[in-house]
Amino acid sequence: MHPEFAPVAFIAAFLLAIPLIWHWKSGNIGILSIIGWLFVTDMIYAVDAIVWAGNVDIRAPVWCDISTKLIVGASIAVPAGCLRLCANLVQASSMSQVHPSASDKRRRQYFDAFFCFGLPIIYMILHFIVQGHRFDIVENYGCRPTVYYSIPSLFLVSIPPMVVEIMSLGYAVIAVKNFMRGRKSFADTLKGSGLTPIHYLRLISMSIFQMLLMMTLTAIELGFNLMRYPLQPWTTYVDVHHNFSYIGLYPFETGPLRECHITWWVYPACTFICVVFLSLGQDAIQDYKKCVSWCRTHILRRNS
Repeated sequence: MHPEFAPVAFIAAFLLAIPLIWHWKSGNIGILSIIGWLFVTDMIYAVDAIVWAGNVDIRAPVWCDISTKLIVGASIAVPAGCLRLCANLVQASSMSQVHPSASDKRRRQYFDAFFCFGLPIIYMILHFIVQGHRFDIVENYGCRPTVYYSIPSLFLVSIPPMVVEIMSLGYAVIAVKNFMRGRKSFADTLKGSGLTPIHYLRLISMSIFQMLLMMTLTAIELGFNLMRYPLQPWTTYVDVHHNFSYIGLYPFETGPLRECHITWWVYPACTFICVVFLSLGQDAIQDYKKCVSWCRTHILRRNS
């Protein structure tokens, strides 16, 4: 039993409301998508920890179908959000940048939205190609997605998140170099983006820490699964999806506990990193004070 799972996941999910309040008005698709996908994953983990505490009963198969697909999507959506965030930071910190027009900003937002939400949907569809059966249920952890491990699954499911994570780290390194190269005039360079140097560094740091955690998750999942399930020959689509309705049940004694326990903590850890870096800066605290002051002036006075 892991009685700590549900409280930790619920706390992580609801803490995301703090940075959401501040960053909603900025319209930064990368940040908002990271917050959204982490919230969804944390809530899934919390519900699963309650429903499947001490059992592997097949209780809510439709919930498992949906939640496992969302978990698959989150594995590339969080890195994609960090990638677009870091790419926009690089653009904002470029000494040679041209002030973008309103149409340029709108096009960039459309592209960010596709990358942060459209790409995960495509990835979830591709996962179905190499999904050997419906899902697994692991005691105390709940529903988990499945993959028929083969050469196609490496290219369709395993490698894409790694590519996005590496690209995100690459952009983060460039963003740090831009900061180091022009520290004296950096505030002027960022002026058009609405960022301060401290806020800029917090966003980069958050992305780096999250990507290191996500890369750890990807590597551990791939390593453990390849040890348990050596690469299978790909014959035909029909063979791979034969008996697709099968649901794997893994009680505590026989389940992949080490893998599940390590990977379970990645998303709550990413959430706490997100909350710390996005919510505790001086600029954010000033905005919270303004919000509290507004509530006192307009709401409490009105109620009195």
